[in-house]
Amino acid sequence: MLTSSARPLGTRRAGMLRPLRTAYEYLVLYYGLGLLGLICLCWTAIAVVLYPLLPRRWGESLGRRVIMAAFRVYLAALSITRACRFDLSALDALRSQGPMIIAPNHPSLLDAVMVLSRLPDVVCVIKAALIENIFLGAGARLARYIRNDSLVRLVGKAAQSLRGGSQLLIFPEGTRTTRFPVNAFKGATAGIAKRAGVPVQTVFIETESPYLRKGWPLFRKPPMPMRYRVRLGRRFDPPADAQTFQAELERYFEQELARGPQPPLAT
Repeated sequence: MLTSSARPLGTRRAGMLRPLRTAYEYLVLYYGLGLLGLICLCWTAIAVVLYPLLPRRWGESLGRRVIMAAFRVYLAALSITRACRFDLSALDALRSQGPMIIAPNHPSLLDAVMVLSRLPDVVCVIKAALIENIFLGAGARLARYIRNDSLVRLVGKAAQSLRGGSQLLIFPEGTRTTRFPVNAFKGATAGIAKRAGVPVQTVFIETESPYLRKGWPLFRKPPMPMRYRVRLGRRFDPPADAQTFQAELERYFEQELARGPQPPLAT
C-alpha cells in the first residue's frame, strides 16, 4: 500500500486543490444568481416607468431587445467563469426567417434565457405568476409576453402576435421535463400553429447538468462545468388538424431525445 508520502505528486496536488475548486464553484453559483437578480431588478425599475409612457409597438420592441441583450450579457458573464459553457449559435439562423413558433424541450429554468438571448423579436408564453414577479413582471409586461392562465386567451393573443410579424417561444410540455425523454405535450402549441397558420420550428436543448431541473433547489450546487448546446430540429408546416399534429410533434420529440443519453433528473 502506498503511504501518503509515496503517492504521486499529481494526486496529492489534486487533493489539495479540491477544496479550493469547490469553494470557487459555490462562488460562481452565488455570483450567477446574484447577477441575474441584479440585472432583472435594474430593468424592472426602468420598465415600470416606460410601460405607461411608450406606444405599445415601441414598448414591445424595446422590451424584447433589452431582454435579449441583458440575457446575452448574463450568459457571457457566466461563460467567463469557465464553470458554464453555452453553444447557442444555431439559434442565430432563425432571426430573419419571419413569424414562426419556436418549440424547444424544457430541461431547466435556463432554457428561456438561452433562447431569448439570441433572438430580438420573440414573444414568450410564460406562467401567469411570473407576470406579477418583482424580478420579471415589469419587463415581461413591457415586452407583451403572454400569460398562460387561459388557453382561449393564450391562443388568441399568440396568433395575433404571430400575424403581426413576431416569433413565438412556447414549450410544448408546458413545464420542465420530469420524465425521460419528454412530458406529455399540452395542446396550446398545435392550437396556435393552426390558428395563426405558421410553421413550428423544433429546438433541442441538450445538457447533462441537473441544475434547475424540476425540483432542483435554487442554491444547490451542481457538478461543474455545466454545458448547454442548442440544435435546430425539423420545421413542421402549419397543421390542418391540431390534435393530429400534437401527437406527431410529441412522437418526434420522443424519438429525437431518446437517441441521446438520459440526463439526470433532480433528486
